Amino acid sequence: MCIDKDRKNEVTRRDFARTTAAAGAGVLLSGRLARSASDATNKKRYAIVGVGVRSYMFQDAIHQTFAEKAELVGCCDVNPGRLRLAQDYARKLGGAEPPAFDARDFDRMIAETKPDVVIVTTVDGYHHEYICRSMELGADVITEKPMTVDADKCQRIIDTQRKTGRKCTVTFNYRYSPARTQVKDLLMSGVIGEVLSMDFHWMLNTHHGADYFRRWHSQKRFSGGLMVHKATHHFDLVNWWLSAIPVTVHATGKREFYTPQTAKRFGLSGPHERCHTCPEKSLCGFEMDLAANANLKRLYLDNEKYDGYHRDRCVFRSDTDIEDTMNVLVTYDNNVTLCYSVNAFNSWEGYQIVFNGTKGRIEHKVEEQIYVSGDGSVQGAIADGALYIRVCPLRDPAYPIDVWKGEGGHGGGDVVMLRDLLDSESEPDKYLRAADQRAGAYSILTGVAANRCFETGQPVRIADLVRDLGYPDYPAMPSRDEMLPMPKRRTAKLGQPSMDSSARRG
Repeated sequence: MCIDKDRKNEVTRRDFARTTAAAGAGVLLSGRLARSASDATNKKRYAIVGVGVRSYMFQDAIHQTFAEKAELVGCCDVNPGRLRLAQDYARKLGGAEPPAFDARDFDRMIAETKPDVVIVTTVDGYHHEYICRSMELGADVITEKPMTVDADKCQRIIDTQRKTGRKCTVTFNYRYSPARTQVKDLLMSGVIGEVLSMDFHWMLNTHHGADYFRRWHSQKRFSGGLMVHKATHHFDLVNWWLSAIPVTVHATGKREFYTPQTAKRFGLSGPHERCHTCPEKSLCGFEMDLAANANLKRLYLDNEKYDGYHRDRCVFRSDTDIEDTMNVLVTYDNNVTLCYSVNAFNSWEGYQIVFNGTKGRIEHKVEEQIYVSGDGSVQGAIADGALYIRVCPLRDPAYPIDVWKGEGGHGGGDVVMLRDLLDSESEPDKYLRAADQRAGAYSILTGVAANRCFETGQPVRIADLVRDLGYPDYPAMPSRDEMLPMPKRRTAKLGQPSMDSSARRG
């Protein structure tokens, strides 16, 4: 990211396209020369734009797990310090050092390195630019979620993909985590019949949840707010679990915890600019000490001299414009209704979800371990003993399910997703977990609609936001027309209380 010195910590389009150091023609940093087209191998060629913390997952996969099938031929960013780190990391993993390009030389990177696929891991608000330009230049795209942050940018992606015919894949790793895949398997099996309604409540704790209010995520024009940046995971899960698309959205949202008033109620004199220079940091439980964590220091503190981006801004400052408390009601094209909430200041992190069906109910809970993005801990790892799935048939005893488990980021989803993305020999997937631009669009549009509801107080129709989306590829679900088994009649044994009512009163 590049920062205009008169508007420090604000990432704008003009700033993003301009480098503050080491500018000039040619490759920005030294690296092996891009291989000529005539020197082709069977390896698929990848380039990465945006070399922040999330890009390292893809580097790991390209340089190690799938090194025989993939190679990184270029990387691109506005920050030359982080570009050097990406090159150093490639060498550490035993890969060739990729040539590094400044963001304004993106077109030239594509022309010189000729990637088959561009991996987009930039600030969310700029995803659309690199997704569209990559497809226009003849490359397929893998993009981090959210695909983009508003309806206009989403429309541009949909139109560009249709015009170019290139492949656009959105990385929804939660679909791939074993426990969430198992929920889909249960729903497909018809164990609770057809789903009629859902309750889905996501909690962010005051470590990870607070972190969204320190970074560029705290500005809605860059992230879409938590309704888009974070909830895109959740809304995509619902769409995929139901094999359905959203139709209408009602929502309310507010910011009431991460405010200057809350800072004063905690006994602080008020919000300050950032933790690193804060005069009250020894008194604040929300301090982020960038210098104390080797990963955060290397990625951010050591490189802020190039673009002025501060990773540790005060969570209570007044210029934040995203919400921390949100409630949403959604109807789907199969007539399912969803009651959803996300709060960013809870005592634990994870979610509770309930599916109410014609034959019973599925209850599912996950509690995630504490982490902060980029601090070296595993993202989205499931806490020990904090995962369950329970089936509750109509008029029969509920029973627990032995939950499928995995290892690694996002409940074991990252490793499975990367295999699906980067291994051409992957087995056919009956759950259809790979997501394209249509699924990417529907995953954000519930959040985009919710943001509009926050502003107007009025419900929003998804069809009014983006045109000509098409229907995503989803697995078949139980028929909504088949005959249902009659629930068991109530018997004396089932309904008999342990003592009569007069004894209880006595």
